[in-house]
Order: sequence, then structure tokens, then C-alpha cells
Amino acid sequence: MKGQFSDKSILITGGTGSLGKALVRNILDNSPDIKRLVIFSRDEQKQYQMNLTFPESKYPGIRYFIGDIRDYERLKTAFKGIDYVIHAAAMKQVPASEYNPMECIKTNIYGAENLLMHALSAM
Repeated sequence: MKGQFSDKSILITGGTGSLGKALVRNILDNSPDIKRLVIFSRDEQKQYQMNLTFPESKYPGIRYFIGDIRDYERLKTAFKGIDYVIHAAAMKQVPASEYNPMECIKTNIYGAENLLMHALSAM
């Protein structure tokens, strides 16, 4: 993966989750000359914490976008100028999903559909 994303723009949905953070670290370690790395999540506190680890001053290509994949228009904004999308946003905890089934459906199904619609329209 060394240099694979040099001069490219990447969007990571769910970018502040455990998978998202691991991807960010890997991408920045292997492609330090990345054009833009958009961390897209709805958790302001996690974005703040992540910004302490990956500050824009040290990683000039990194951008933090507050947003939810269930919000079609916000996702559309995040997609502008993106070369690659890594989709890591989802409700993954079974008990929370069982207790909140409609929120799980909105995120895991409708959110994924929003993402696919934007990806297809960008082709």
C-alpha cells in the first residue's frame, strides 16, 4: 500500500470509529503526500480527539467533516473531489441495533444506499 494514495483524495465514512482510525493511520503512514483525507463522522467529540492525534498542522491534507451518511446532501458535499471512498460507517453493536432497529436500518441500509448513489453518480 506504500504510496498507493499519493496525490489522491479519500473519504472515510465512520472515520472516527476503530476501523476508521486504523485506516487513517495506515494511509497517513504509507501515503504521507496524500492530497486530501476526509474523516466523515457524526461524532464531534471523537473528531476532536482524533484531531489531537492527527492534527491538520502535521497532516495538511486531513479534513474533519461532521456528518451522517443518512444525510444525503451532507454526504454529497463530502464527495466533492474524492477519488476513493472507504465505507466504515455502520451500527455494529447487535444489542444497540436490536433495541433501536429503525436507527440501524436508517444507518446500515439507507445510509449505505446514499453512499452508493453518490458513488454511482460520480462514475
